[in-house]
Amino acid sequence: MRTPATATDRTGSTMLHVRARICVFAGSRTGARPVHAACARSLGCALARRNIGLVYGGSSRGLMGILAAAVREGGAEVIGVMPKALMVREAAIDEHRHELRIVDSMHERKAVMSDLADAFIALPGGFGTLDELFEIVTWAQIGLHAKPIGLLNTDGYFNPLLKLVEQMIAEGFVTPEDGGLLVAHAQPEELLDALPRTVCEEVARVPAECLGERADPISRAGGRALAEPRA
Repeated sequence: MRTPATATDRTGSTMLHVRARICVFAGSRTGARPVHAACARSLGCALARRNIGLVYGGSSRGLMGILAAAVREGGAEVIGVMPKALMVREAAIDEHRHELRIVDSMHERKAVMSDLADAFIALPGGFGTLDELFEIVTWAQIGLHAKPIGLLNTDGYFNPLLKLVEQMIAEGFVTPEDGGLLVAHAQPEELLDALPRTVCEEVARVPAECLGERADPISRAGGRALAEPRA
C-alpha cells in the first residue's frame, strides 16, 4: 500500500495529498499492428511524466503489460486489479513490483477500478475492453460519476465506434449530451490535455483515524486534479 503525504491544517484536521490516477482499459493482446503497442507505451510514458498513477486490469500481457511497464519505468504508481479466477490466464503482474488487488469477480474488478480512478481512458482492445468502457459510460450517463472518459484513437481504431455513437444519436437512442461523454484523440498527450484539468479538489480533509490502511478522498461524483507534465 502506498502511504499518502499528510499535513495538518489550522483546525487540526488531517489534509491528505494524493496524486491523480487514470484507469486505463486495454487489450490483453498486442493486436495485429505494432502501432498499438507503441501507442500504449507512449501513453504510459505520458502518464509518468505527469506523475499520474495508473489503475488497470492487472495483466502483464498485451497492451496492458506494455502500458504498466512504461508507467512503472517512469516512476509513477501502478495498481492492478484482477479477479482471482484470471490470475493464471491473464498472467497477473508481479506483486513485488506493482500493487495488485485481488477481487472475487469481474463486476467487483470494474467497481474497484472505478473507485480508485479520477478519469478513464480506453485503448484498443476486444470485447472485454468495450465491456469496461461502456459500463463506465453508462454509469456516467445515469449520474453515478462525473469523471472524464477518453478514447485513445490510435490510427483510427475507434472510428467505427464513434460512427456508431453518431448513429445512436441520430436514431434518438442517445442524447447529444451523453454522446459527448467520450473524448477521442489519436495521441496520448493530446488526449490527456483534453481531459478536464480539475475534476474536484486535490486536497481532502479527513480525520486522522481514517489514515490507517489507506484513505482515499475520491468520491463517486468526481476525482482529483490531473497533474501538469513534470519538467
